[in-house]
Amino acid sequence: MTTYAVQRSLPGITMEQLAAAQAAAIEASKEASEQGSPVTYIRSNFYPADQRCTCLFEADSKESVEKVNRAASIPFDRVEEVLDIPPMQH
Repeated sequence: MTTYAVQRSLPGITMEQLAAAQAAAIEASKEASEQGSPVTYIRSNFYPADQRCTCLFEADSKESVEKVNRAASIPFDRVEEVLDIPPMQH
């Protein structure tokens, strides 16, 4: 599976709305996976200074991630492949 970053601008969003959007993304990912298009929500980072958010997903395709975000009714600016690089263990 490939990791994708979903970048979005969310001007004026409240923390309650952000939590609801996260829950919707998780639920839409589960539904897509149950329907044979595996998508896993990983996590989100919110940048309060400029009201931006980046959400990470694992999926077989960019299109699957876009479909999940549309199903969750969460606006997004772009979806792109990223490398998630964990720290090395010594």
